[in-house]
Amino acid sequence: MNPASPGVQGHDPAAVLDDAFVAQVRERLLAEGGAVTDTRIARAVRETGRVLGAVGSVRAAQHVKAQLTGLGPLEPLLPVEGLSDVYVNGHENVLVETTEGIQRVASPFTAESQVRALAVRLVTAAGRRLDDGHPCVDVQTATGLRVHAVIPPVSTGGTLLSIRFRAPQRLSLADLVASGSVHPFVADVLTDAVAARVNLMISGATGSGKTTVLSALLSQCPPEQRLVLVEDAAELDPEHPHVVGLQSRQENVEGAGSVDLADLVHQALRMRPDWLVVGECRGAEVRELLTALNTGHSGAGTVHANSARAVPARLAALGSLAGLGREAVDLQAASALDVVAHVSRTPAGRRLDSVCTLHLDDGVLTTRPALTVTSGQPGKGPGWPRLAALLSRGRDVPC
Repeated sequence: MNPASPGVQGHDPAAVLDDAFVAQVRERLLAEGGAVTDTRIARAVRETGRVLGAVGSVRAAQHVKAQLTGLGPLEPLLPVEGLSDVYVNGHENVLVETTEGIQRVASPFTAESQVRALAVRLVTAAGRRLDDGHPCVDVQTATGLRVHAVIPPVSTGGTLLSIRFRAPQRLSLADLVASGSVHPFVADVLTDAVAARVNLMISGATGSGKTTVLSALLSQCPPEQRLVLVEDAAELDPEHPHVVGLQSRQENVEGAGSVDLADLVHQALRMRPDWLVVGECRGAEVRELLTALNTGHSGAGTVHANSARAVPARLAALGSLAGLGREAVDLQAASALDVVAHVSRTPAGRRLDSVCTLHLDDGVLTTRPALTVTSGQPGKGPGWPRLAALLSRGRDVPC
């Protein structure tokens, strides 16, 4: 970084905006915690004690913001059409993921220090710290970037940086049908499921499109219904007139101020939700969600799983984090959840390939395929009668 950027240092040599100045502002922002905003940057600049003057302070804030946010050397990749993810595996190995899959590109970095500096900037922009004491960080920036960073010695190959971009436009269920991600008949069935207030769980691997599918389905909710979204990182974006979003907050550098998903589920229940939605169940919050759905609330969420068949085991594993035994989880889930829809990443793209119903078989939670898409065509399975009965609570659907 140029220690004395033109037009920023003003008339006072003490006002030179060097690395130490930027680091001083960064430490103040991290001590407070929270997202890095223009207002917070300006205040932190003033609190450094530098004599900058009114114009100098504005320019200093702009300079610091440029150093703490933005993608730096990766900016030229942004025009790539369909870009969803960038993976930096050390300074020599950069890959991008688009609608055409994952491809390696020429690295814009010339040294490991550049990758680490970028990772630190992005993490700082989200109010977190990336250093030897915090070598693994997962954050979402104010601009909607989902950033995961790992630095040595935890990483054995230099700084690892994964950046996920928010889709430039929200995708409707019709868009997913047009792209081939969802079969038209399956889309109609899931639309009827939403109309019938069927409790849904979308399963799939990382990056399979679970959030996109759930957002599209929530967009089908009647406008008079109130949707309360609980997320670790705000990614759901349904096209609906009455959406309330709650996002968890991680602790600051002093170890205080955290608000987890379980806390937010409790808060959501006091907000009279017609739909209680947990963007991603991956911890003890599954207990609160299942409890809520067993007390008359309609709900939905996503969960990481290799298949719809693996969802009961996954729920049991998450329930154990909340102190629930397998039997308790099975009993709660069987009465709380109705349908699991599974999304897969295939060579042809992301596909919603099955819809299953949940059952208790001899006290053990299982899934039964109701619709399975094979060779592009849906076929009904043993779970279809149960699904048809659930759909009958909404619109009439031919069996």
